[in-house]
Amino acid sequence: MMTNLFSVFDPSTTIFNLSLNWLSTFIGLLLIPYSFWFMPSRINIFWNNITITLFKEFKTLLGPTSKNGSTFIFISLFTLILFNNFLGLFPYIFTSTSHLTMTLTLALPLWMSFMIYGWFNHTQHMFAHLVPQGTPSVLMPFMVCIETISNMIRPGTLAVRLTANMIAGHLLLTLMGNTGNSLSSILVSLLVLAQIALLMLESAVAIIQSYVFAVLSTLYSSEVN
Repeated sequence: MMTNLFSVFDPSTTIFNLSLNWLSTFIGLLLIPYSFWFMPSRINIFWNNITITLFKEFKTLLGPTSKNGSTFIFISLFTLILFNNFLGLFPYIFTSTSHLTMTLTLALPLWMSFMIYGWFNHTQHMFAHLVPQGTPSVLMPFMVCIETISNMIRPGTLAVRLTANMIAGHLLLTLMGNTGNSLSSILVSLLVLAQIALLMLESAVAIIQSYVFAVLSTLYSSEVN
């Protein structure tokens, strides 16, 4: 029985009183080893092209001074978020990326590690970021406060952006689906068409939001070098 409207995103899956909802995040890990035992299919080739494109773009964003292999953490982050976003489009599957527990767990350690690395290794560079070039002397204290606050809220904005976009579409799909019982057959057919169109939109949102999360994390990392 639903206690509130958002309970539809939390299907109860328990065995011996152990909550198994979060296991949906690790389903993809069970499927990965099989790709090493078969000839490359069109899906493998397609995914390899996506990975190579992401690698080139993240390498450009990080700059020539970035460490070798630093792009792979952001490609892995993109893959994890994309997989969980698409999982949430299937009925009765727990959508982990629509909860701040998941998104903050991804955003906060990344941002914290960037800040610790930047302030310990490039302290002068980090201080220079607090005052944009060409700022008048009178406005410098205010700019330091504004830049500090904008830097502090970065993990929160990353997490809330992903969570809000995932919840918004799923909530609209749920509300539209719950009205089907009281509609006529003609309106139900229109509702199904609207649901299919909205599902296609949600698929695009799942890709875009995972890309935005990974790109913004890459930009935050490039600022500390």
